[in-house]
Amino acid sequence: MSQTPTTVRADAPTAAPTAAKPRPARTGRPRARAGRAPWEEPPTLIGQGAKGITLAGVIAAVAVPLWIIALTSISTPGAVNRAGGLVIWPDGITFDAYRQMLGDGTVRTALMVSFAITVVGTLVSMIVSVMAAYGLSRSESFAHRPILTLLIVTMFVSGGLIPTFLVVTGLGGYDQWWSLILPSAVSVFNILVLRSFYSTTSADLIDAARLDGAGDWRILWSVVLPTSRAVTAVIALFYAVGYWNSFFNVMLYMPTSAEKWPLQYVLLTYVNRGNGLPGSVNSGFGAANAQTAPLTLQMAVVVLTLVPLLMVYPFMQKHFRTGVLTGAIKG
Repeated sequence: MSQTPTTVRADAPTAAPTAAKPRPARTGRPRARAGRAPWEEPPTLIGQGAKGITLAGVIAAVAVPLWIIALTSISTPGAVNRAGGLVIWPDGITFDAYRQMLGDGTVRTALMVSFAITVVGTLVSMIVSVMAAYGLSRSESFAHRPILTLLIVTMFVSGGLIPTFLVVTGLGGYDQWWSLILPSAVSVFNILVLRSFYSTTSADLIDAARLDGAGDWRILWSVVLPTSRAVTAVIALFYAVGYWNSFFNVMLYMPTSAEKWPLQYVLLTYVNRGNGLPGSVNSGFGAANAQTAPLTLQMAVVVLTLVPLLMVYPFMQKHFRTGVLTGAIKG
């Protein structure tokens, strides 16, 4: 049985077009600009001015002391005398302080010692902290709860300075290099920070690695550390800054070995105690025959200790930002 094709008559009525939706009535509330959430009110002139003044004050509090220290370190003795101390405006530039400081064997040795202690100490601290944090972040690890409780207790209760000194010296650490690293090699706070990040590593990634036959060492190196690169870099920077600025252990365990002093202890000796560099020609502040003012030399040592940190920080800034946002709540 054949079917007759259906034809549409030209005069057949067609479907009525859908009526356009009416536009919502414009309210008196202004539309939010691009880049601002709809619930945020536009900033007021007073608020913008207060933010600008606050930001300018913070920048000035950081930049002005650095400017004064750097400028004083390259000023002539006459400019230092006319300024009565620290120089605020350029008035005679010379680099004699840096030539004298870098030409001194004590400073060069102290600089190399500081670099060596910072590199070795940071490496030791990161190895211990990463391994401890990973072990404490795994719920199946042996006795991780009691060990974690013991570590937290040490943050609030410590043996004290004298017992620590007796232990280090009893182990033969007096006047030894390792006494500048091992007594402060571990920070419980940094371990807890690393543990919190390692605990958030995706369980699916770890299970997939275990199915492929990876052990704990392989999982730590190939799964956990790559996914926590930001926080690991920040903790490494914290350790490095701590070792670079450390001088108290030198006072305890190496007070007389000048050839083993790091740069920070040299800074303490030449700046806070007012001592001059060995073999320097300084004859006192303001002396007419002094080639380099003592204050100028002191500020040059301060600049030398700040330069490495200022060079490293720009490369670590993105990791700071990423590390902060990783633990943030996102909508």
